[in-house]
Amino acid sequence: MSLLVPLYVHPADDPGAWHRLVGAADRTYAVVLNPASGPGTAPDPAFTAAARALRAAGARLLGYVDTDYGVRERAHITEEVRRHREWYATDGCFLDRVTAGPDGLPACRRLVRDLRRSGAGTVVLNPGVHPAPGYVRLADLTVTFEGHWSTYVSSFTRPAWTARQPPERLCHLVYGVPEALVPLAVRTAHERGAAVCGPVTGEPPNPWAALTPALTGGDGVRG
Repeated sequence: MSLLVPLYVHPADDPGAWHRLVGAADRTYAVVLNPASGPGTAPDPAFTAAARALRAAGARLLGYVDTDYGVRERAHITEEVRRHREWYATDGCFLDRVTAGPDGLPACRRLVRDLRRSGAGTVVLNPGVHPAPGYVRLADLTVTFEGHWSTYVSSFTRPAWTARQPPERLCHLVYGVPEALVPLAVRTAHERGAAVCGPVTGEPPNPWAALTPALTGGDGVRG
């Protein structure tokens, strides 16, 4: 079991979290960098330093880019991915709010093709739900659940096609997990066919402002 870590807090606001993340870099699938709901308009020295330390520790870095469910222009998305790569030496991108229906698949395919050609080594798609199966074939990793722990335990359903996918291609991001139940959340993701997960205790509006206890709790990440 490996962890996808979106840590959406500025390094100056919680340097301890970033320090702990660097120390646990070898237990992550990737770390998502999100300086300003994207790369922002100029490099942020604090994120530059954090990215450098994470790379030195062996972490894979992904730049956060919002696709707004297919509304944003492809050129704007590819430009933000380019800025992440130029400023923070990211290995790829985390595309948030991706379309999930079959109608959006051709545009997503063109976008991923452009990003691959521009140098994105790892592409993660986050529709946050189970999308049409074709999306999973486009990406290195697809987030097929993003939501609250209460929803995850009470109403999660798994389409039959997911059982035919390699678990390492699927990810579940779960927030609002009671800290004592974080190891259970990791095991549950594994049992539901997702070899990558990201359980956090935080709540909206920004559940990802604190580091997942799964990185600091020892056996919690072993599925």
